[in-house]
Amino acid sequence: MGGSQINSAKELQVYQMAYALSMEIYQITKSFPPEECFALTSQIRRSSWSVTMNLQEAWAKRRYEAHFISKLTDCDSEKSETDTSLDFAKDCANLTLEAHQALTETNRSNARSHAQAAREVGPQTLPSALPHAHRL
Repeated sequence: MGGSQINSAKELQVYQMAYALSMEIYQITKSFPPEECFALTSQIRRSSWSVTMNLQEAWAKRRYEAHFISKLTDCDSEKSETDTSLDFAKDCANLTLEAHQALTETNRSNARSHAQAAREVGPQTLPSALPHAHRL
């Protein structure tokens, strides 16, 4: 962010990437069969949305290192759930192999950015969070 002050989680690159992925998943799942509405469709949407929501919560709790790290860990858990749901969608023939590969790569790339969230918030706010963030 080049030294400029960040005023909202929505300004974080990791938030923007997670939000874009969740919206892409939402659009793709519109074409899933109706019988999946209350199962896979709902689950994959909720887990992908939850990553973004947990990033917002992490931002709100950024002054409390343990809470901040906990919410980033929750992001990682939801990312894993989204990854598994994408596998189910492919194996149930709701996603093409190409769409699956693109979405899972984006999802995994976003996960690598969760540690980046700690760096974007800045060491002045989280002086000791950075050494722990690489474990996420």
